[in-house]
Amino acid sequence: MNKKLKTFAAAVVLLAVLAAGLVYWAPWKTQGPGEGFVSGNGRIEATEVAVATKQAGRVIDILVGEGDFVTAGQPVARMQIDSLQAQRDEAMARLQQAQLAVSSAQVQVAQRESDYQSALAVVAQRDSDLDTAKRRLPRSEQLARDGFFSTQLLDDDRAKVRSLQAALTAAQSQAKAAQAGISAARTQVTSAEANVRALQATLARIDVELADSELKAPRDGRVQFRVVQPGEVVGAGARVLQLADLTDVYMTFFLPETVAGRVALGSEVRIVLDAAPNFVIPASVSFVASTAQFTPKTVETASERQKLMFRVRAQIPKELLVRHREQVKTGLPGVAWLRIDPNAAWPQQLAVKERPQTAAPKGAQ
Repeated sequence: MNKKLKTFAAAVVLLAVLAAGLVYWAPWKTQGPGEGFVSGNGRIEATEVAVATKQAGRVIDILVGEGDFVTAGQPVARMQIDSLQAQRDEAMARLQQAQLAVSSAQVQVAQRESDYQSALAVVAQRDSDLDTAKRRLPRSEQLARDGFFSTQLLDDDRAKVRSLQAALTAAQSQAKAAQAGISAARTQVTSAEANVRALQATLARIDVELADSELKAPRDGRVQFRVVQPGEVVGAGARVLQLADLTDVYMTFFLPETVAGRVALGSEVRIVLDAAPNFVIPASVSFVASTAQFTPKTVETASERQKLMFRVRAQIPKELLVRHREQVKTGLPGVAWLRIDPNAAWPQQLAVKERPQTAAPKGAQ
C-alpha cells in the first residue's frame, strides 16, 4: 500500500513539474504556425491621461460620467471661481484708475510744454530788450562826452542794461526749469503706462486661471473613472478624471533574449483575444526593451540566461481603433503572435479577421 502511495505521489510531482514547464515556456513558445513565429501572452492596454486641476479649489460640477466618450477640448468639470472673479473685478478697477493716471500725466506734460514755450517767449523778449539797451548805451556815452547828455541819464542807461541782463538770466533759468518739468511729467507718464501694463498682465493671468477653472479633455478618449465628486475641495494638481485614449491601444508581452534579439521595430503581429478567439487583430512592434526584466544581476549559467525576458509592445493601428471605437476594451487578455521570419507566410488561422461594425440606424448620418 505504501509503495502505491509513493508511486502516486511521484506521478503527481512529475505532472506538476511538467505543468510548470508548460507555463514557463508558454509565453514565448515557437510551436503553432511554424518556426518563423513566436507568441507571448499579454493584456490589451491603452494610454491613460489624467485630467487634473491647476489651482486648489472646490469642484462645482463634473459634466461626464464613467464610460462616456469625450473629444479633445470638451469641458468635463468646473471649479469654483467666486474668488477669482472678485480678484478680476478688483484688477479691472485698478486698471481703470491707472488709465486715468496716464491721462492726467499726459495733461501735465502738455501743461509743462506750454509753460516752456511761454518761458522761451519771455527769454526772447528779455533778449530783445537787452539788445536795444546795449545799442543805446554807446550813443548815450558819446553824447555825454560831447556834453549833450547828462551824467544822470547815462547812469540810468547803464543801470538799465544791467537790469535787463539780470532779467534775461532769470528768464533763461525759468525756461530751463520748465524744460525739466516736461521731463518729469513724461517720466510720470511712463510710470503710469508701466502700471497699466502690469495691471493688464494681472488681468490676463486671472483670465487664464478662470479659463483653467473649466477642466477640458486633453485628447479624445473614454472616461475610465471619476476620482472626486462635486463639492469636494482638492489641491493644485489633483486628479479629477482618468481618461483612456482609445486611439493609442497596444498589447505588452515578453520574449526571451534568444528571440528578442531577432525582433525588429515594425515587425508584424497578430493578436487573438481570449474573449473573441474568432477575430484576429493586426498590429506591429512599436517598442522592444533595451534591457531585460526578471533578470539576475549576475548570470553564471546557460540555464540562468534563459530567464532573460524582454518587454515588447505590439501597437494596434489607429484607423482600426477608430472604426471599432465602441468595441475597444482594455485589460482583455490574449495571445500576440509575432512573425520573426519575414519570408514566412501567415497561416490561415491567423489571417486578419475584424469584428463587423455595428450597423447605424436608418436615417442616421
